[in-house]
Amino acid sequence: MQASSVRLDKTTKEKLDLLRSYPKESYDSIIRRLAESRIDEEPLTDEDRNEIDEALTEIRKGHYYTHDQVKRELGLS
Repeated sequence: MQASSVRLDKTTKEKLDLLRSYPKESYDSIIRRLAESRIDEEPLTDEDRNEIDEALTEIRKGHYYTHDQVKRELGLS
């Protein structure tokens, strides 16, 4: 393994310290664990992205129901 130096802000280092799974866990292990946890095993498809864009467009146009409106519609209020 090739080693590299990384400069961290003091608060970043403190946050990494809080993320240790065990007392002597290396920063490399912590960072690798964090990076691997962010890899999405089922990434969004183009269809998913298009549907999200369409939904956001509808929301921007004001085409949505509030929580209170849904409760009234379902007879829950």
